[in-house]
Amino acid sequence: MTTSRNPGERPSFLSLHTAVVLMGAAHVGYLAGGLSFLGGTGAALSALAGLGAAGASVPALRGLIR
Repeated sequence: MTTSRNPGERPSFLSLHTAVVLMGAAHVGYLAGGLSFLGGTGAALSALAGLGAAGASVPALRGLIR
């Protein structure tokens, strides 16, 4: 699939697919970290849980969306 662009238009930094996957991963990470914190885990461990969940969700979201 080709798209026509204006001659002076720069290509986008991220594709729409990449932006949606990263936003979904951020939401998963926020949810996991927030629930972990509300469950009584310390802030540092909750942040690590959120980062781990966000990183693990990227391949799954990529496969689901594509």
